[in-house]
Amino acid sequence: MDIEKSLELISRGSSLSRQEVTDLIFSAEEELLKHPQVEVPVNHHFGHKVYAREMLVKAGTLMTGKVHLLHNINILSEGEASVISIDGALRIKAPYTYVGSPGAKRLILAHTDITWVTILGTEEVDPQIIEETCTTNTVPLLEVG
Repeated sequence: MDIEKSLELISRGSSLSRQEVTDLIFSAEEELLKHPQVEVPVNHHFGHKVYAREMLVKAGTLMTGKVHLLHNINILSEGEASVISIDGALRIKAPYTYVGSPGAKRLILAHTDITWVTILGTEEVDPQIIEETCTTNTVPLLEVG
């Protein structure tokens, strides 16, 4: 999938239903997995009942994440990126912060080198366990309310 096609998908995202956005992101992920993968450095930060996952992403990287099971805070602290999820489709520039919804899976295109931080409320201090308990690879049926 080339960057121009990805930008087109991202720009169309705001007019799609939640299901169409989710399907688009999973389809993009299938295509991305056919290509060489990029190593994204991750730093883990812990506070009192809070975990922050900081990713250092190079310009031109198109990536997807896992499906988040809980609300999460997302901070673009450096750079410029386009992001599409069930929360909408935006081109954002640091500093930018938003709250991600349960059930959200993101497709992100880094226009410049970016620093992306996702913050989760948890008492857990093992990143592997946090990933297993706060995210999934499929879209579950979630009780919203």
